[in-house]
This record gives sequence, C-alpha cells and structure tokens, in this order.
Amino acid sequence: MSEGTEEDFDDFPPRRSRRARILLFSILGVIVAFFLVTLFASLYTDRLWYSSVGYSGVYDTMLWTRVGLFFGFGLLMAISVAVNMVIAYRARPFHRPDSPEQTGLDRYRDAVAPIRVVLLVSVASVIGLFGGVAANGKWRTFLLWANREPFHSSDAYFHKDVGFYVFTLPWLHFVVSFAIAVLVLCAVTAVVVHYLYGGIRLQSSTSERMSTTATVQLSVLGGLALLAKAVGYYLDRFDLVTGSGSVVSGMGYTDQHTLLPARNILVGVAVICALLFFVTAWRRVWLLPGVGISLLVVTSILLGLIWPAFVQHFQVNPNRPDKEAPYIRENIAATRTAYDLNSIKLVKQRTAPATAATVQELIDQTTSVPVVDPSLISQAFAQTQAVYGYYQVRDPLDVDHYPIDGVDRAVVIGARELDQSGINTSDQNWSNLHTVYTHGSGVIAAFANQRPADDAEESGQVQWAQGRDAGQDSLEKSTGHFETRIYFGENSPSYSIVGKAPGAADTEIDLASAGTQSRTTYAGGGGVGVGGFFHKLMYAIKFGDSNFLLSSRVGPDSKVLYYRDPAERVEKVAPWLTLDGDVYPVVVGGKILWVVDGYTTTDHYPQSERDSFSDMTSDVVGRPPGVRTLPTDQINYMRNAVKATVDAYTGKVTLYAWDESDPILQAWRSAFPGTVLDRDQIPSDLLPHLRYPEDLFKVQRYQYARYHVTDANEFFTAQNQWQVSPDAIAKDENQAPIRMFVPDPRTGALTWSLTSSYVPNNKTNLAGFVSADSDPTSPDYGTVTVEQPRGDLNGPAQAYSQLVSDPRISRKTQSFRLGDATPSYGNVVSMPLASGMMYVVPVYAARQQTSSSSYLTLRYVMVSYGSKAGIGNTLVDAISDMVGNTPPPANNGGDHNGGHHEKNGTHNGAKSAMARAHALLEKAQRDFAAADRALADGKGAEWVRLNHQARAEVAKALNLLK
Repeated sequence: MSEGTEEDFDDFPPRRSRRARILLFSILGVIVAFFLVTLFASLYTDRLWYSSVGYSGVYDTMLWTRVGLFFGFGLLMAISVAVNMVIAYRARPFHRPDSPEQTGLDRYRDAVAPIRVVLLVSVASVIGLFGGVAANGKWRTFLLWANREPFHSSDAYFHKDVGFYVFTLPWLHFVVSFAIAVLVLCAVTAVVVHYLYGGIRLQSSTSERMSTTATVQLSVLGGLALLAKAVGYYLDRFDLVTGSGSVVSGMGYTDQHTLLPARNILVGVAVICALLFFVTAWRRVWLLPGVGISLLVVTSILLGLIWPAFVQHFQVNPNRPDKEAPYIRENIAATRTAYDLNSIKLVKQRTAPATAATVQELIDQTTSVPVVDPSLISQAFAQTQAVYGYYQVRDPLDVDHYPIDGVDRAVVIGARELDQSGINTSDQNWSNLHTVYTHGSGVIAAFANQRPADDAEESGQVQWAQGRDAGQDSLEKSTGHFETRIYFGENSPSYSIVGKAPGAADTEIDLASAGTQSRTTYAGGGGVGVGGFFHKLMYAIKFGDSNFLLSSRVGPDSKVLYYRDPAERVEKVAPWLTLDGDVYPVVVGGKILWVVDGYTTTDHYPQSERDSFSDMTSDVVGRPPGVRTLPTDQINYMRNAVKATVDAYTGKVTLYAWDESDPILQAWRSAFPGTVLDRDQIPSDLLPHLRYPEDLFKVQRYQYARYHVTDANEFFTAQNQWQVSPDAIAKDENQAPIRMFVPDPRTGALTWSLTSSYVPNNKTNLAGFVSADSDPTSPDYGTVTVEQPRGDLNGPAQAYSQLVSDPRISRKTQSFRLGDATPSYGNVVSMPLASGMMYVVPVYAARQQTSSSSYLTLRYVMVSYGSKAGIGNTLVDAISDMVGNTPPPANNGGDHNGGHHEKNGTHNGAKSAMARAHALLEKAQRDFAAADRALADGKGAEWVRLNHQARAEVAKALNLLK
C-alpha cells in the first residue's frame, strides 16, 4: 500500500490484542445496551401512560417535535463541523518545512492517523449531540412560533404586534445564536486540524504562517459569523422593550436615545467587518479583518457602555421625572394590560347610618365571617377525623362553598389522604406499601363560620359538615352520595399495584363509613395494565423494582397507578401551563375532583413590568409554588387560561379553556388540538366550585400596589404607593388571601370572594380592601374591587396590636399561659361594613390528645371595630362583649372647672349611649328569638313584624355606637 493511500480516511487501525478488543467492545456493548434498554423502557411506559389517560396525541407531538429538533439541529451542527474538518484535512500542505514545531506535531499526526475516521465521527457526533440537546430544550419556543397568533395590539416604539415579541422573537434569537455557535465551532475545529497538519504554523519565520486554504476557509467562516452577529444586533433592538430599565421595565430615555442608535450602528459595523473577512478570502491579508474586529469591539464599548452611561448621568439623572415620564406612561399602560389590571375597580368605601332595611345585611355579613383558620386547624382535622394514623389531610386546608339547607355556606375542606409514613415501621414492606395501603378515603369539612348545619347561633366549637361520626354528613346530603376512595391525590404513593384475579380476596385497606377498616379492590378506569411479562419487565426497569416480576400480587388483571399527584398529572398532559400552587378538592357529580388552575405566562410582553413570580406570590402560608414552564422566575404577562380537573378515583384529567381570548392559549390549542375543551363544556355542577385562583390574585394585588397610580409623575415619586398588608404576626411576610362572603360595595349583596388588604408603603393604616368576585356563575366573576377608606382606619396589623394589648382581652387569654398553653392567633379577617372595617381574629389553644400529641382548637374570637374591641367564645359573643364593655374615653386632663364638667358630661354621655345600645341589642335578641318561635308556630305575619322590629333595634344600637 502506498504512503498516500495510508493517509486517507479509509485506513483501518492497526491490529491489536484480540482479547483486549473483545473485552473493550463487551464493556461498551453492555453500557450501550443498558442505556438503550432504560431509554426504551422510559419512552415505552410513558407512551402507555399517556394512552391510558387519553392524551397520546400530546405525547406524540412532544416526542416527534423534540426528536425532530434534536436530529435536525444536531445533524446540522455535526455535518457542518465534519465538513469543515474534512476540508481542512484535504487542504493540508504535503510539504511541511522542517522545524521544531512540526517535528513535535509528527508524533500527534502518527497517533491520529490510524483513527482519523473514528475521531472525525466522534468529534462531530459529540458536538452535534450538544447542539441537538440545546435545540431539544427549545421545543416550547418552536411550537409557539410555529402556531403563533396575533395579539391585535402593538408596542409603542417599533409598532409590531405583541405576538412578534411573545412568539417570534425568542425563536429567532435561538436560531441566530445557534448559527453563530455552529460557525464558531466550525472555525475552532478547522483551526485545530489546520494546525495539526501544518496549514497553520505559529513558529514559521516566513510571512506564510497560514496556508491559502486555511485563510480562505477561516475568513469565510468568520465573515458568516459576523453576518449572523449583525442579525443578532438587529434583533437585540427589539429586546429594549422587554428588558430591565433604570426606572421601569422596557424602553427608557437612555435606551431609545443611545442603545437603540448604538445597535443600529453595530449592525452596520458587523456587516462591514463581515465584508472585510470576505475580502481577506480574496486578498489573504488579515490586517483588514483585524482592524474590523477592533473597530467592532471599540464601537461596542463606546456606544454600548460609555455613551449610555454619559447620557444617563449628565442628561437623564438631573431631569429624570421629565425624561422618563413618557416611558413610564407606556410601562403603566402595558403593565395594566398584561396583568389585566385595567378591569380592577377603585371605589370609595360606603358610609351610611344603619337602618332597619340594612341591618339584615349586617347580620348576614356577621354570620358569614370565617373564624376557622384553614392554616391552623389542619391538625384538629387530622387528630379528630383522620381515624387512623395512616390518613392525613394536607396543610393548609382549602376553602370552598356548598348549598347546605338552602344556604350557601363556606366550608373548610380537606381530603383524607393516605400517609404511608403513619404505617407501623414493622409493616412497611413492599406488599403493604404498594398493594395494601393504596388510597385515601373521603373528605373532612367544617363550617367556616363555626355555625352548625342549620346556620343557627355559633356553638363555640368546630362544626363538622363532613366527618366520621353520625350526623356529620351535611355535605353529602347536599351533594348526594359520592365515591370516597382517593387513589390520586397530593400525598399519594409513587406507585401502587391494584386489581385482583377473579374470585380472589380483596387486599386493599379501606375506611368504612362507620370508621372501621374494610377491604376493597380498585375498579376504576385508570392505570396501566401490567399483566403480561413484557409490561412487567418494562415497569421493573422503570421503577428499578424486581418485585414486578417476582411478586404474586402482580397478576394477569393487575394495573399500576403512578404519576398520581393532580398537579403532576396536569403538568404531564399540558406541559405548557404554569400551575397554581393551590390544588383543591371539590365534591360534585358523585365523585371527588381535584381542581387545578393553569396559567399562560411569558416574560416577553413589551413594556410590561417584569418581576419574580416567587416574590409576587409569596405570603405567610408558604405554600410550595406550582409547576412553572418559563426558564426563569421572571414574568410580565399572566392569564388564567385553563381550569383542569383530576378525578380522585379514576385519575382522569380534563382541561377546560377558561380565558379563550388569550392568544397564548390559542397557540397551544393549535399545537395540541383536541386536548383543551371549550369553556361551555364545563359541567353545570362543577362550575360553582371553580374560583378566582390565588396565584393570579397575588400577582395582581402585588402589581396593583404600584400600578393603581396612572399618572407618570406621581408614579415616579411613589408618594401614593401601597404595599400588600404584612401578616400581623409574621411581619416580614405578606398577608395570605382569605376566601369568604363579603358585601359587594355597589349592591351590598354577599359575594363569594377572595380578599386581602393594602397599607400605605411602610405604614400600617388601611389603604384599601381588595376583593375578587370568585363566583363563576355570576357575570361579575373576576371583577376585582379595591375599596379605599374615607377616613384614617386601622390596618390589619394595627387592629391585631390593639386586640392583643387590650387589658380585658389579655386577662381573658391569661388562662392559656397559666395552663402552659400559648395562644395561637389565626388570620386577621377584614370585613368591610357600611360604617367601617371590622376585624375578626380567631384565638386557638393546644388541646392535648395524648401524652405526645396535641392539636389546636378554637377557644375565643376577638373583634376590633374602630377603637372598640371585644372577645368571646363565639363571634356573636365577641361583638356583644365589644358593644357592652367598651371603656369610656380616657380623661386626658384639662382645667378643673368648666372643662372638667364638660369632660364629665361627655363621659356620662358615652356611658349612657353604651347602656342604651346594650339594652337595645338585648331586646333585639329577644325579638329575634320570638320571631323564630312565631315562624315555628306558622305565624308568618308575626314573624315578619318581630324580625323588622328587631332589625330596627339593632340599627338604633349601631347608630348610638358611632
């Protein structure tokens, strides 16, 4: 064989030890086989799971999109690198001058010669692999671009549709960045090959340190890279309206007057540099591109850093309010649109004297105030209603509303889920964990206002709407019988094997209605069959558990249930949604459904304020964040696009479009056709239990604290800036939103709402009470209202401080401390009334269950109303205490003559007013009782007369207290 032939790529490597080669290939074969089998098992079982839930189309679209991107972009990068390596090798000089440098490289050339083909393929494949992985991770960006929809609104500076920034610009950025990476890697690998084979000689004494072919190849690659960079500079111009500004997000004065012209100039400079590189391919002189690159670097520094800093310091900062005002106005308009703040209604709090006609409203408001705090009472639920140690409820609990005896009642509700950590350690074997203890059982619910099913006067104890004991079934009477077994929940095991052979005994532990254990077998439609050997093998590999193959519990009719967390299931079938952190159970249609709110979000809405999603949704409850799909934590647009449900028994996932006008949702529905049902397909019995989602509410209240101001100058000075009311106890955390019935400030009708409050920035008095209409059956659903007080009212933290420092209340709660039980205070519930703001604070104390466990129970309720405070076993008792025992105004001094008599007269007048008010309330209570007796005796006219009379007496009492 000739010498020239030996240097071709077709050469075979020299012979090696046969045993060593067999051992090497055997090890590599085992590794590759293990990887391929594991990968196949993962893909195959995922395909089975998606088919079992009816979303195989989602899996296929994701798989083939990612495969296409991986191989398309990976092959593009690999082939580009390989071609340039081959070009560099083919153009190697056949006559290399003798030099120490070339002598040293001969050893490397000799080592590389036998494995040139393998090395070429390996290097190109590895580089292509990285390129494919990078493209594979952009499948969401690609699908949004491929299915883009217009927003039908444009930005103020480039006048492009918002859809260009949300859908097109991110994909173009990736393509340009990928092209630059490909060209740079081609140049790097070409340089290495040219250097190895003498095309580039660093130690040459002559001027020919680079061969003609190397010069042409590298200059062309450099020119193409600079053209791609020019396109990148052009696209960077549009990033100015989505970037972080000095005052607000988006374009600012310095951006428009320095950075925008600078990037336009850099486009031209990059094109000129590219042309200089192309000229080098012809003239083969590297001086020109060197000058061009230097010019590009200097221009970038001068125009991109120094000039903007100069303009900012000498032009903008001395006149900042005037210079930035137009950009602040655009930011305010865009932010209010992107977060849907324009629909928020800012109203003044109503003030009117109480009358007989309005006092019933006040009575209704009082009965609806939630005094059962879902964040503190979960242990009481678990200790008194979970029955067995392996059942638990999620903390914090959820709040919903159901029609009980004809009255829409707020209830605190939790699913009784399986908690395998409560199983005796000695019983925690594979069979028990995966085939016996498989599911939870039912829901536990308590009336949020501490009143029994008939909504009569509070009893002072938690009133169960659904529990384990006889008579604790008001919820079930309202909804009808429902399937109680919970195989899919927030605390479900990773996987369970269910099903049995015909005639075999039931093995799964269940909670019977009488609170005793029973046995059952899963008969739902969920799960994947694992009866055949192949499926057993695949799942044994997937879960790394040989018991799938060895255990007799895995029979011909067995199914495996996995991906059981409701949020995880929704994320699997809708991987483009950002999910709310609060997943809650509802009882409808004879089953328990988990409801998951899904959002479409982006960080590319032009001029909108970009903030951390975690910061905006953080509060004292500390609920773990939901699934997020953006690569960063920053967002500047949000819509509640989807309402999803997961059947707790079958695991069925259903997606309903909620905000059908959202262009991002429309794009995803186009990418995954048939996966999201229309809004009008939501079942009528489910609709009342859908609600305004917490994370959206938190984001909106966070942004509205600043963006209720629409004047640019006022916004800049931040003189009217609010903040979310801090929690009264954990002062460094935001107050958690509260769900309850509140009076509509326009009509006075009670509305199921999600509520919170504002205080002025760095102050504690009340700035506003915010409520979002959460009744989806109402045309006003989603209407967010902010009521501003007409006077200087206490904020939640001030009201709490007033209550805990009140001497009478301190004496009342002293009994806790004497008994070594520290009181725990619940949410400060803000209730807007016609004549002011009432604050209600439940007081809990630990009740000892055993020598080692205890749980909190509601012991007192505190009430603050203006300067008055009260405490009682119930809310009614607390209000009565506030009315009847309010101390007279303190004597702050004065003269001892006329002034003294005047103050004494005021003192006596206050006492007289309190006494008359208390007497009127007692009479009203007697009249209400008499009205109830008249109604029971069938005397309707008497009932009407007595009720009207009692309401008039309450109205007079309230007016005396003002």
